[in-house]
Amino acid sequence: MAAEGPAARRVQVAEHPRLLKLKDMFYSKFGSMPKFYARAPGRVNIIGEHIDYCGYSVLPMAVEQDMLIAVEPVQTHTLQLANTNPLYPDFSTSANNIDIDKTKPLWHNYFLCGFKGIQEHFGLNKLTGMNCLVDGNIPPGSGLSSSSALVCCAGLVTLTVLGQKLSKVELAEICAKSERYIGTEGGGMDQSISFLAEEGTAKLIEFSPLRATDVKLPSGAVFVIANSCVEMNKAATSHFNIRVMECRLAAKLLAKYKGLQWDKVLRLEEVQASLGIGLEEMLLVTEDALHSEPYSPKEICRCLGISLEELRTQILSPNTQDVLTFKLYQRAKHVYSEAARVYQFKKICEEVPDNMVQLLGDLMNQSHTSCRDLYECSCPELDQLVDICRKFGAQGSRLTGAGWGGCTVSIVPAEKLPSFLANVQEAYYQRSSPREAPEKQNLFATKPGGGALVFLEA
Repeated sequence: MAAEGPAARRVQVAEHPRLLKLKDMFYSKFGSMPKFYARAPGRVNIIGEHIDYCGYSVLPMAVEQDMLIAVEPVQTHTLQLANTNPLYPDFSTSANNIDIDKTKPLWHNYFLCGFKGIQEHFGLNKLTGMNCLVDGNIPPGSGLSSSSALVCCAGLVTLTVLGQKLSKVELAEICAKSERYIGTEGGGMDQSISFLAEEGTAKLIEFSPLRATDVKLPSGAVFVIANSCVEMNKAATSHFNIRVMECRLAAKLLAKYKGLQWDKVLRLEEVQASLGIGLEEMLLVTEDALHSEPYSPKEICRCLGISLEELRTQILSPNTQDVLTFKLYQRAKHVYSEAARVYQFKKICEEVPDNMVQLLGDLMNQSHTSCRDLYECSCPELDQLVDICRKFGAQGSRLTGAGWGGCTVSIVPAEKLPSFLANVQEAYYQRSSPREAPEKQNLFATKPGGGALVFLEA
């Protein structure tokens, strides 16, 4: 994969209705014209849920929905942020004193994450100010990575204003780290696909080192996103960070069981790499080493030979220090089996067997079952939506994104698409209580979109 940064593309703004509208709104807001625009797409993860932060490869594609920001650098050292959505209030702060409140995942804090990440990467103290107007058409809280897209777009905006250069990989890694300013212990998939995506292809994203490989999706099927209309915000809930810690603890207990240097281990993938065995064998090791009953903090301390204070201060994150039970067996089983499904999915896409769509659908169905039962990150609405999608023609359907709300992704034979959309629309969005999200954001077929870029006015 080429290492150059996101491209800058010259465009006639008048020929792009969304850019033109944003330009007009920017002028109304700030009384001046934007100097450039930046975009970063959302994503749908086709398979590979909750395994990026465990060190395993994932298989997302960028969606066409994105975050778009109109930008004007100013000499005041003030950062002025506005949003085209009236639900998100204006925000202003000094560009040289960025304070991100982890207790309140407000929209502007995601912008500040990307801004601060670039600022700190270059070790800059005095930054020029900016006027920014943000326009997003990724449904918020839908599991399509609206928050990470905003972090990435803000990082790209800041880099452009500074006149600095970074590769796409460097940008993705900085933005993944900087989202932790708001308390999300993610793994880097969302930021990676936002920068590394290319039109027409999904990507296998691998970590350590970060790299992306094209995965050609089947030509006879389409991927359909359906929004459960249950919003979930990773930063606002403890579910997500508890799962991250459960995986970390499981890795440490597995490492200790196998005589490895457990205190250096953070991810489940590191245990497998150290042992030099396959994923199927890791599932057997998990069966031997961990029990299915939840672990108390005291039992974890006993297994590792450490004090409760050491567990709290050296291993657990601040927002998981008061958790009373951890399900280590179930989380490790999900991660190792899901990691295997990602590789199987890629292999099927490469080999193109006659029953390709059915085989891929089976893997997606297995993934949802594992997310629901072992990782416990589904919800009743997602399960209902998955069942409806399968009933009306999807070969496979699963939750996508963190879960606990958000969207499903389904693989649907192309010839069944019109009836599938009509039937799911009626069964989920009309028959059960009418859902509030706009219809076009509820249910749509998507194809792999391009990655982040900068627009300059021609």
